[in-house]
Amino acid sequence: MRILRRGICMLLLAVIPALPAQAQQKKPPAKPQDGVFAPRDEAASDPSWTRFRDRLLQAVQERDRKFVLGIVARNVRNGLEQPAGHEEFIRQWDINAEDSPLWRELPRALHLGAAWYSHEKMPRSLCAPYVLPHWPKDADPHGYGAITARETALRAAPSGSVEILASLGYSIVRVIDWEVADSDADNRQKWVKISAGEREGFIPEEHIRSPLEHLACFRKGEAGWRLTSFLAAGE
Repeated sequence: MRILRRGICMLLLAVIPALPAQAQQKKPPAKPQDGVFAPRDEAASDPSWTRFRDRLLQAVQERDRKFVLGIVARNVRNGLEQPAGHEEFIRQWDINAEDSPLWRELPRALHLGAAWYSHEKMPRSLCAPYVLPHWPKDADPHGYGAITARETALRAAPSGSVEILASLGYSIVRVIDWEVADSDADNRQKWVKISAGEREGFIPEEHIRSPLEHLACFRKGEAGWRLTSFLAAGE
């Protein structure tokens, strides 16, 4: 289930610098879908990071709560209006539950590349996914999303069996509807309705990301890598 779009900015203000005036006024960028938005993985050459990331993904898959909490910084940031620290992190993510959203959202962030990110309210950190750290300042984060697949089919309807209108990849497109059910009632595939160039159509939900989704940030210290913030948005 995709995170809530409304009201999420309040939670993300803790790590997102203010948009320029023209973006705050929601002035649309000039055809942002024409620009390539290439994936990033800026710590891929750091063996300590790749080992840590792989071990963390394994721990999440195995529901290894001890390991996961062990890499969470003591003063982890949990949101603009929430207290920092382990206790709030555990409460907010309901980490003791087998179906905790953490087991879904953290891999979603880590499976895409990470990028270095810093501003006046946050020290330089390695944050995943790369979408927010490299989001163009002139693109409204509410109305656009980044295609994170090398190639995805733009279809005429929310179904894998209908006409393909175009092939898209690694770009920013205008989003019309973030949550569209498959036209086949028995299919659990979710779709996103977008506008790309002169065409409107549907792409699979897993091939596009909003810059306003969960962002996991890490810093490396004497004890190794630690999760310093993972902002959540609840419905």
